[in-house]
Formats: sequence, structure tokens, C-alpha cells
Amino acid sequence: MRLLTQLLICLICLQLIACSSRTTPAPVANLSSGKSSSQQKIKINGSNYKVKKGETLYSIAFRSNKDFRDLAKINGIKAPYTIFPGQIIHLVSPPKRAKKAKKYTVTSSKSTKNKQKNNNSLKKPLDQKKQQEYVENQASLKKQQKIAKTSGKLRWYWPAKGRIARKFSGKENGYKGILIKNKLGTDILAAADGIVVYAGSALRGYGNLIIVKHNDDYLTAYAHNQKILVKEKQKVTARQKIATMGNSEAKSVGLRFEVRYRGKSVNPLRYLPR
Repeated sequence: MRLLTQLLICLICLQLIACSSRTTPAPVANLSSGKSSSQQKIKINGSNYKVKKGETLYSIAFRSNKDFRDLAKINGIKAPYTIFPGQIIHLVSPPKRAKKAKKYTVTSSKSTKNKQKNNNSLKKPLDQKKQQEYVENQASLKKQQKIAKTSGKLRWYWPAKGRIARKFSGKENGYKGILIKNKLGTDILAAADGIVVYAGSALRGYGNLIIVKHNDDYLTAYAHNQKILVKEKQKVTARQKIATMGNSEAKSVGLRFEVRYRGKSVNPLRYLPR
């Protein structure tokens, strides 16, 4: 009995020593594995956000799943959408103040009749003005729809060679892109013509990241790069080399490729050639 007790004490001591001697950090959580701490760091929640060094309006819109134009409108930021560290960005429109109730006074029947007469005399011109505004708005809407259809015609190419290790998931905490696996240093290419709106490593969870704006509707993101070969505001053409494949903030070498349509994640396989 005494010998058994001594053996148990020895085993407990060995376990304590093993735990205390570990110096390597814990493995990074998989980005699509439920509501992990990494997933929470990637996304921006809440109604306001304080800009950090190296971030752009596009990167903030990317993390908060918002359209950059909506954020610009809410915050009164005009093109080229310059923001500064420490600046507060509103992610949702502030609530509108309630209008004060109008005060009404009792008037005589004579003055009421005169008021109705004046309103009747103004009714026709006002109706004509509203009708004209409606026609102009409809014409403007048709023009915007035509522009949107034209701007949506992009020619897409694969951003890298390799095998697809993970596919897009439409679930709330699913993988919002595809993972293309290949060897370290594999060429990363622009999936379509566009302009680089973000190039850096300030977005926690994406490593060395590039975001390319193709038009007002589409953005693409290239994450976990080994080396970034382009700069912000640089124009790129389809199939131009923009980075090399790496494993920055990832457990293995691969390209995390995402497509955003008006701020929302969409399945890249719907656009890439088969």
C-alpha cells in the first residue's frame, strides 16, 4: 500500500514537470473551426471601430463584411477614402433623432377655406413636379443598372496552381473562401484586372494579405503569403504575379483566396474557370 502511494506521488510530480517545461506556443486555431478566438479576431463586430496603423477603409470593410461604399457614406468619407489611425469608423448608421411634434392652432372656418383654396391652386404644379422627379429617378436607376451590368463583366483566372484543400462554406462560421495548397514560393497571381487597395499584415488571422479591387462590386483577397510583391494603389493585370505562397499565420503552406461581392463573401468557384 505504501509503495502504491509513493508511485502515485511520483507520477503526479512527473506530470507537473512536463507541463511546466513546455516553451512552445499553442497551435493556432483553424480559421473555420466554429467560434474560435482566431475567428473572432478576424471579424469586426459592434457599431464602431477604431482604426489601427496600417488599416484602410477597404480592409475594415473586408473584416466587417460591409460594402466599402456604405462605410464611406455612413462616415462622410470621400474618394480616395483616406482614413487615419485612431479615427472612429461607424459600422452602422447612427439612429435618427425623433422629429418634434408640430404645434397646431385652432383657426376659423373662413381661414380654413382660404387655406384649402390655396392648396388646390398649388396641387397641380406640385403633382407635375413629383411626376417629373419620378421619371428622372427611373431614368437614373436604369442607367445605374446598365453600369452595374457592364462593370460585372470580369474575366477571371485561377490565382495559383495546386489542389483545393478546403472549399467555401455558406455557414455563419464557415470557411469564406477556398484553400489552394502547393509548395512554398509558388506564384500567386491576380485573378482579374484591378487595383491593390490593401497590402500588409495588419489584419490578424490573414497573415501577409493582399486585397484587390476589380470594380465597385468585386474584391478579391489573397492571404497567408510568403512575400508580397505589390504596393497599395498599384494597378495589376489578370495573371500578374503579386505574391508568393506561404504560411504566414497558418499551420501549413497554402493560399486562402476569397471573393467579395458588394462586401459579402461569395463562392470563388462560381467565378473561376473550370
